[in-house]
Amino acid sequence: MRLLVVEDERDLADAIAEGLRLDGYAVETCADGQMASELLAVESYDLVILDLNLPGKDGIEILRELRESARDIKVLILSARSSVADRVNGLDSGANDYLIKPFAFEELEARIRALTHRSFTQAASVLRCGDLRLDTIGRTLRVGSREIALTRKELAVLEHLLLHRGEVVSQEDLLDHIWDRDANTFSNVVRVHVASLRKKLRAEVGDDVVKTRIGEGYYID
Repeated sequence: MRLLVVEDERDLADAIAEGLRLDGYAVETCADGQMASELLAVESYDLVILDLNLPGKDGIEILRELRESARDIKVLILSARSSVADRVNGLDSGANDYLIKPFAFEELEARIRALTHRSFTQAASVLRCGDLRLDTIGRTLRVGSREIALTRKELAVLEHLLLHRGEVVSQEDLLDHIWDRDANTFSNVVRVHVASLRKKLRAEVGDDVVKTRIGEGYYID
């Protein structure tokens, strides 16, 4: 999952980004409202964590522009504006959720999980494929009682494929959702991670869980 944190308090933005990267998300930060608008016009994100009091452009204006563009991006407002009127205005302007500062990071994590999984029919915190069980909260993969050691990116690739189970997911889609915009689009980073993931899964279950459709991408039956 690729996230954008729009927050002008640098220390807070960095802390949020660091914590979410440990959860396996690809996270970018932006401290200016106008720059955030420009990024959202050209980049693909699964979710935006949006402050309201921003230099350059107010968060509500950014949100309304995003909704007018009809792009399906989840928005979680994270703001010190705490009145009922502020929350109603944020939600009526198109936010999917509203969290007031100060906040517990664990609650932010839970709200992000709820929003990013809400679009899928399999919204459980544990995703299954045969004997494989991927715990999206604990960020662990098990076969029976054995835990399989995967890197954060391998876990993210597997989670994305399981959430889109039965669909062919292109390399470009994986790159957009799991790596940030600094990733080299001409590198073989996706193929390397998929190959490593496939090798580890094959060693545990004796079969290719992740399959390739040549010229199109990867899928899990």
